[in-house]
Amino acid sequence: MTRVELRQLRYFVAVAEELNFGRAAERLLIAGPSLSQQIKALERDLGVRLFDRDRRSVSLTPAGAELLPHTRDLLARADDLRRRAGRLSGSQAVRLGYVNWLPPDLGSRTAAVARVHVDAWVAPSHTQAARVADGSLDLAVCWVRTEDLERLGLRARLIGADRLYAVAKGTDTSDLPARDTDVLIDDDITSWASWNEYAEELTRAVGARAVRISDGAVTGPAYFDHVRRCTRPVLNSPKGQTTPLPPDLVRREVVAPKVYWTWSLVWRAGEDRAGVLAVVDALSEGVGDLGIHAPDAWLPAGDPYALPG
Repeated sequence: MTRVELRQLRYFVAVAEELNFGRAAERLLIAGPSLSQQIKALERDLGVRLFDRDRRSVSLTPAGAELLPHTRDLLARADDLRRRAGRLSGSQAVRLGYVNWLPPDLGSRTAAVARVHVDAWVAPSHTQAARVADGSLDLAVCWVRTEDLERLGLRARLIGADRLYAVAKGTDTSDLPARDTDVLIDDDITSWASWNEYAEELTRAVGARAVRISDGAVTGPAYFDHVRRCTRPVLNSPKGQTTPLPPDLVRREVVAPKVYWTWSLVWRAGEDRAGVLAVVDALSEGVGDLGIHAPDAWLPAGDPYALPG
């Protein structure tokens, strides 16, 4: 029993409620084979079989049905313990970095659990993730790939997503297939490494056209100049999501597929301070999938929230 983790118990409850490993994996934002392995490990450590399963169905065993309400109660008490610890650590300062987006309700979500200090240095995603890894920050809101998390020893939860759109000349505001867009890729990898990785994979996946630039105009006023020069609509970046458009340009929604950029909250895998973990829970609670798992949505293959297959 000493090996049983709360995470595994949460997996047990999810499978018991869904009675389908695929749906439970989607709900938990993990891969199906990993979920199956964790359930088998839990059954081994508990010494009982929790589920009867074959190719067509999943059902609770009598032991699983008996343990389910006790597991829910244990998880509820664990959540209450973390909330209480978070309140006790409310005087602890937690350093949070970001790129350009923060949850609009960050203050109200975290006020009861910690004093969150938003770092004044706004830096690219790869920089902020590295700062968390080296201890310069406790948390960061940034874009990361699964390989980044593994390489830097970080964990992540989904807390936001931008659906990217295109900006075009003229008056046509109709939906636009992703393959008919231009995507700007900048030579400056110090500033645009994360965007360039994302953009290059997008162009390969959907057939959009890569446009190489060297003036940092992925966003800002110079971006609009590129739109005017390009012969096709130009995909907007996450940094330009809320920038007002000039009167001579229009917004066009990108479809087939809908293109999403995810925002992760990242922290060190070995983090054990109650205040930091309480902020993680406060900012990620009830977020949902934000549309990124719709059948017509696109994420890069290395995105931590991309579904397998």
